[in-house]
Amino acid sequence: MTTTNGSSPLDVEIGALQGGSADLSQYAGKAVLVVNVASKCGLTPQYTGLEKLQEQYAERGFTVLGVPCNQFLGQEPGSAEEIAEFCSATYGVTFPLTEKVEVNGDDRHPLYDRLTGFADAEGHSGDIRWNFEKFLIGRDGQVVARFSPQTEPESAEVVTAVEAQLG
Repeated sequence: MTTTNGSSPLDVEIGALQGGSADLSQYAGKAVLVVNVASKCGLTPQYTGLEKLQEQYAERGFTVLGVPCNQFLGQEPGSAEEIAEFCSATYGVTFPLTEKVEVNGDDRHPLYDRLTGFADAEGHSGDIRWNFEKFLIGRDGQVVARFSPQTEPESAEVVTAVEAQLG
């Protein structure tokens, strides 16, 4: 299945966490795992698994893209600087982070407009359910998989999907 309008989610503009553009076009031809992240969530330890994926597959044309969001019980309240410091100091995050955005509702970022039409293995599409929902964008720029927030980054289903995109 392709994204709702056939355009790649990577064709939208989004800011980098600490200013400027995140320039998603730089990921064209790569596999990208887009994850809405939060620093004060019960699922926050998933940063460890996300960083392990980044380290394991970056040289093969893969990146994790963290998208901070404060829409779920205010679990990402920090400033850009605080978020960056937390991710680096606590989890050693090296993957890119975008500016904090909304993933649901009237002010949903266009990136998530393009992602949320894709259904996960259980058939869920539409609104993001919680922090750490994951979308895998293939090398062709289209969404190829969606994983629930509870799906660990190093789970067999995520790793298998990533490896399939990397050939």
